[in-house]
Amino acid sequence: MARVRALEKDCVGDEVLPIYEEIEKVFGRVPNIFKTYAHVPPLLKANWEKTKALMMGGSLRRELKEAIALVVSDANACQYCVVAHGLALQQLGFSRQSIDALVKNLGGAGFESKERKLLEIAQKSTKDANSVTDNDIEELRKLGWSDSEIVEAQGVMELFTGFNKFLDSLGVDIDF
Repeated sequence: MARVRALEKDCVGDEVLPIYEEIEKVFGRVPNIFKTYAHVPPLLKANWEKTKALMMGGSLRRELKEAIALVVSDANACQYCVVAHGLALQQLGFSRQSIDALVKNLGGAGFESKERKLLEIAQKSTKDANSVTDNDIEELRKLGWSDSEIVEAQGVMELFTGFNKFLDSLGVDIDF
């Protein structure tokens, strides 16, 4: 049960309504994470803008970013995001079996070894950021990742680590 109430559309002010409308256009509804952020409209706006920039923009393919969100959320044991991003990957054509393999050992169909290494570093960063070494980053570069792509992947990791902590500490109800 949620520790903080998710704010429905009829409970928010004029500052939040346009953000809700934009979120609805993307997801077909407003997920509870954003309804909970709505208690602090500037925080809702900032997190929505960051979500758009990272998940709908950038140069990494959407499937890879959803996979980063999933493995990071699994490492943080955030069931809300594990469910949400598992479903997102299914909507992008991934089978339940390949999603389970991704969570279990970064395997599964749809990701080449170059992408699995980026996933591995995002997962490693989540578990212990100080364990990421110069050699890890250099290996990503040797595989062909640019610094901006490495930063983008780490940005997705950082976004979802923050979301995971927010969702779990407030007990936000899974609504997927």
